[in-house]
Amino acid sequence: MRMTLTIAMSGLLATSPAYAATLDISVEVPKINAAEYHRPYVAVWVEGADQQVAANLSVWYQQTRNSEGHGTKWLPDLRQWWRKSGRTLDLPVDGITGPTRPVGKHALSFGQQQAPLKQLAPGNYTLVVEAVREVGGRELLKIPFTWPAAATGRAQGSTELGEVTLSVRP
Repeated sequence: MRMTLTIAMSGLLATSPAYAATLDISVEVPKINAAEYHRPYVAVWVEGADQQVAANLSVWYQQTRNSEGHGTKWLPDLRQWWRKSGRTLDLPVDGITGPTRPVGKHALSFGQQQAPLKQLAPGNYTLVVEAVREVGGRELLKIPFTWPAAATGRAQGSTELGEVTLSVRP
């Protein structure tokens, strides 16, 4: 009986995706002292060496209707993301789009075996984070990395974004 349990457990471990690469990201939304403050719209994506979108990771925007309309109306203000990928998407995208986030650090984690990284081939990429805020500014940060090799990266925003960190674990 003891041997049967050992064999069964080793079979579970062999099929576990524990050794799959992960992409861990932290995006900080800084506190801004402004008379009229609005949460930023943020897009996070991966670009290939050709500067084309290889994977959309996350898009935060106003998801409810209000007197100004639905939040998708303002998504083109995320200019780089919109031109490269956003305008071709049928929003909302399950697992990618979500509501705007409050001030603070926000963690995102993506595994190699799950969408949107499942189709990402080994190679050199750039993590891109773009933020725009109504009655505010716009900011774009980039962190180069190699997938799926171990890497870390960091970029510091100056207005709409705080610190953005990237950790790739093979």
